[in-house]
Parts: sequence; C-alpha cells; structure tokens
Amino acid sequence: MVNVNAKGDRRERELVNLLDENGFAVMRAPASGAATDRELPDVLAGDAESFYAIEAKSSGGDPIYLTGEEVEALVYFSRNFGAKPRIAVRFDREDWYFFHPGDLHVTDGGNYRVKKETALADGEDLDALVGHSTQARLGES
Repeated sequence: MVNVNAKGDRRERELVNLLDENGFAVMRAPASGAATDRELPDVLAGDAESFYAIEAKSSGGDPIYLTGEEVEALVYFSRNFGAKPRIAVRFDREDWYFFHPGDLHVTDGGNYRVKKETALADGEDLDALVGHSTQARLGES
C-alpha cells in the first residue's frame, strides 16, 4: 500500500515542477495543512501577471472531496495575499485540472466535490492556467 501522504507530496512536487517549467516562480508551502495553526495553500505560483494560491488534491479515481473549511481558508488566504484561489485536481493517468472554488460542486454537508468526469469536461488545463491556450471562463477572477 502506498502511503497517502507520500503520494500527495509526490503529486505536489510534480505540480510545482510543471508550473516551474512554464515560467512561474513556485513554492510549496511548508507544512501546509499540518504543523501550523494557519491554513496555508499547498502551492504558491506567480509569473508577474498571474498569482495563484493552489490547494492540490489527487485520487486514484474516486471523487475528490475538500472540506468547507479547506476551501474557505484557501479563499481567505488568496484574498489577503492578492492571489487567485485554485483547486488543482489530478486523477491517476490524467493531467492536472484547475477550478476556481466557486465552480466546484457543494455537497449537502457543505463540503466540495470534484468527480473525474467533471475534471475532464469542465476543468481548466495547465496550458489554459499558464496562458498557453485560448480556453477562458466568463466571470473568472
């Protein structure tokens, strides 16, 4: 069995490397979600035009869930930092896809969910995030 934290760390490093290769200054937040009282995003990335605070999640195929608190903390941090909040999701054997928190499905319990088919159909791909394609969403901030 693969250690879930090790897999998540590996996925975060993969995302950092992809953003770096696309011209972004990138850093993983140390101990995000763990050894601090402050909720920090997993990744901060910027290229002088766009700044992102990113919460990264990955899954073997099951839907990805985020708590309302995780998403609220990301939005709060992003607003104060001057970054655009993004949820990055990656399912096994698929690419990374990005969502504005407001575009995620909210469950009856107040949590957020991304299904694999939703990510593939509606997620913003890496090229769109970094400005290498014409994919755009109305009302994006």
